[in-house]
Parts: sequence; structure tokens; C-alpha cells
Amino acid sequence: MGRQRSLLALILLLAIAAAVLLTQRPLNLGLDLRGGSQLTLQVSPTAEVPEITPEKMESVRAVVERRVNGLGVSEALVQTVGDTQLLVQLPGVSDPAQAERVLGDTAQLDFRQQRQGTEAQLRAEYQVLQGLLVQQANLEINNADPAELAENRAAIERSNQAIASLFDKVGLTGDMLRNAYAQPISGNAWEVGLEFNEEGGQKFAEMTKAVAGTGRSLGIFLDDDLLSAPTVDVKYAETGIVGGRASISGGFDAQRAGELALQLRSGALPVPVEIVENRTVGATLGRDSIQRSIYAAIAGLILVLIFMVVYYRLPGLLADIALVVYALLTLALFNLLNVTLTLPGIAGFILSIGMAVDANVLIFERTREELRSGKTLYRSVESGFYRAFSSILDSNVTTLIACAALFWLGVGLVKGFALTLAIGVVVSMFTALTCTRTLLLTALSIPSLRKPSYFSPGVSNSPSARPSST
Repeated sequence: MGRQRSLLALILLLAIAAAVLLTQRPLNLGLDLRGGSQLTLQVSPTAEVPEITPEKMESVRAVVERRVNGLGVSEALVQTVGDTQLLVQLPGVSDPAQAERVLGDTAQLDFRQQRQGTEAQLRAEYQVLQGLLVQQANLEINNADPAELAENRAAIERSNQAIASLFDKVGLTGDMLRNAYAQPISGNAWEVGLEFNEEGGQKFAEMTKAVAGTGRSLGIFLDDDLLSAPTVDVKYAETGIVGGRASISGGFDAQRAGELALQLRSGALPVPVEIVENRTVGATLGRDSIQRSIYAAIAGLILVLIFMVVYYRLPGLLADIALVVYALLTLALFNLLNVTLTLPGIAGFILSIGMAVDANVLIFERTREELRSGKTLYRSVESGFYRAFSSILDSNVTTLIACAALFWLGVGLVKGFALTLAIGVVVSMFTALTCTRTLLLTALSIPSLRKPSYFSPGVSNSPSARPSST
């Protein structure tokens, strides 16, 4: 009896903890329930890559997915649409412009060495570029005419090309990066720290040795646009900067430095990508879907609770209590595991409720069979759990295998359905075999509840129905 009381106290404690967690920390909702951003990316061929093959699309998808993961977006969807497009769904992302910057840039980092005799020309071209960038920002703030914006962007592009012509490539690219990270330098200014692999570190040392003390710059380009053009102190003229570490300081704030570091870490896109659609998905449909789903879940749950009490009497009532515990524990696990609920995920949760009841039905039917065969009430309950265990285990294992296949082979919303269903199945086994059993054995310790008719209609309340000693 002491063991049953300890288990009962543990179940009560878990239920209270789950309820507190759910009130303090809301569940994560997917794009279809809380809105977010949805982008369509068009992949374009180049002279080097004249054809977009399925393998090339998979490479692009992998890079985009790494960048999405770096944004910290949970339950994001990245999938191919047709032969040359990607669909990206970002639940809860309220700034589609940030997502566009991070996902759309090719992010090809390139270190270059300034040519001799171009020092004065670089200073002049750099001043022109800075003026154009300031002008572009002002035009965007003032919502200038699109034609004027396009003209200024074209001028920026010409200025970038003129600057790029003053530098020579040395073969040091972002492919040789081992890590990239944002770090503050002073005030609100940030920089991007870089760590090269062995080959990259050697090339960086050679390049810095060549320009050290000459007044010429080390050009750091991103997608052929100059980010920074630092000079190298003369003290590095003999060895260059060794150690394979460098930094990019181009007037970045914390957000832009973090975005650039993310792009560099995740790798460059192998082919150009253009964002052809960027729209914000509102949560109006989501609220309606949540409301309907809640109504469906509550209605189904109430009908199941009523059926269990009417048909199975006292065990049905105790199973209803276990079912409430099951729902609390499952939702709490969703919360702890950062599961993002989508409509298919909610469907998986509701389906798992039915499976949790199914386990109790098997147990109670076995218990009735034992009672009708003349066994005592206690022995009937014990035998009911023992005989039903193999059937419950087989049923749940086959369901978990199906969930594993859906999660492994499926994408996006299908994975959400598989995950919520699998969690529900595991918790349902715990509540059916532990919670329900503990409640039944506790009820048998109360003399007024030791009546077989409370467990199975038609069975007399004879003395033989008394529980045997435990």
C-alpha cells in the first residue's frame, strides 16, 4: 500500500508541475497558427552552372536550411517547389526584410590584394561609394520614386565594379573559413571575427606580408561588394599575420554583424538565388483554426469521458482522471521539447488521446473477463493489466515505427504530426500502465469501493470478490 501511495503522490506532483509549466510558458505555434513570413526563392543558372540539376537544388536547399536554423526559427519549412524554386516558411518571423537579407545573399567571401599604384584612385572611388550608400538610405527612408531608387542602385553597382577592378584575387575565399562570429569592438560598433583552416591561414599570412607597410589595402569582398579595406602594419612585413585569424570591421551594428557571420558560417549559395515572393502570413486563419481545433478536441474528450464512465463504471472514472493527467503531461512535454504545434500536430495529439483510451479499454475488458471467470477483484485487476500488456505494447510499437518512418522520410508538417503522435503514444503507455493501475489499486484499498458490480455489470458483490492480501 505504501508503494501505491508513493506512486500516487508522484503522479499528482507531475500533473501539478505540468499545469504550472503550461500556465507560465506558452506553447510554440507554427506558421499556420500564429503567422510569420513566407518566401519563394528562384534559383538561376550561371555560366559556370548552366543547368539547375536536382543535386544542385539540394545543395541550395541545404545552405538555406542552415541559415534558417541559424536564425533560431523553430519548425521552419524549407522545401523544393518544382525544378528551380524553394519555399521557405518562417513561423513567428515579423521582419521579412531580415529574412530576405539572410536567405537571399549568396554570401561569397573573398580576400583580395590591392594593385600597386591605385592608392589615390581607391580613396576617390571609396568616397563616391559612401556618398551613394548614404543617398540610397535617405531615398528609402523618404519613400522615393522607384525609378530614382533603381538609378541610384545602378550607380552603386558601377562604383563597386570600379573598386573591384583595383584588386587582384589571391584564392583566399570563404570556403577556407573554419568559423565566423560577431563580436563588439566599441560602443555600438561590431565586427565579424574569422578563423581560417590551415590552408586559409597560410594564404592570409602570405597576402598580409605582401601589403604590410606599403600603404596598399587588403580588400575584403562579399559577393563582389567591398566590405572593408584595411591596411596592414609594417611590423608584419616579414611574416605576415599568422595564426589564421582576421576580422571584418565595416561599420556594422550587432544585427548586421550577426547576419553576416551566419551567412559565412552556413556557406555560400552555389548559384544565384532571387526572392520572387516575400509575404507576411497573418494569424487570422490561425486563430480560427486553433478555435475550431480546441472545440473539436474538447467535444471529443467530453464524449470519451462520458462513454468511459457509462460503460466501465468506476474504472472508467479513474481512466478519465488518468486521461486528464495524460493530456497535461503530453502538452508539458511539447513545451519542454520546444515542439511547434501546427494543425497536423494538433491532429496527432487528438489522435493520441484516442489511443490512450484504447489501452484502458483493453485493460478493462481483460479485467471483466477475469471477474466473470470467478477470480477475486484484486486478482482480476492484476490479471487484466498483465494480460493486456502484450497487446498494448504491440499496438504502440507498430504505431511508433510508423511515426519514425513519417518523421524520417517526411518533411515540414508531416514531421510535426509524426512527432506529436509519437510523444502521445509514449505518454499514453505510461499513464495507462502506471497512472490507471495506481488509481485502481488505490480504489481497491477503500472498503466501500470493493464491489465487483462497480467494475463489471452483472457480477454479484459476493465475498469471493474481496481483494486478496497484498
